[in-house]
Amino acid sequence: MRDVLGWATVIGVLIAGPGLLIFGLMHTFSRKPVEKKYEGLSSGGLGGAFDAIWSPSAHEAGMERDRQTQRTAPAPAPGDPPSPIADGHISLDL
Repeated sequence: MRDVLGWATVIGVLIAGPGLLIFGLMHTFSRKPVEKKYEGLSSGGLGGAFDAIWSPSAHEAGMERDRQTQRTAPAPAPGDPPSPIADGHISLDL
């Protein structure tokens, strides 16, 4: 029984290190803004050319994903009062 507990302790210690590392990386990447998460995943270069030729629907889906992950300032709705001008600059309330 002592052998089993000894091996279980050794295995638990060996698993704890990588487990904490993976948990820390998941926590770090989950807090990044959307623009930073998918920064290197855009279909460009040689792979993007193959997508555009052989799989146009995948290329269009990638372009749509890129369009949706870019944040823009909200446009004013009809009937909203104009934004105030301070020192010659228009200030937007976001």
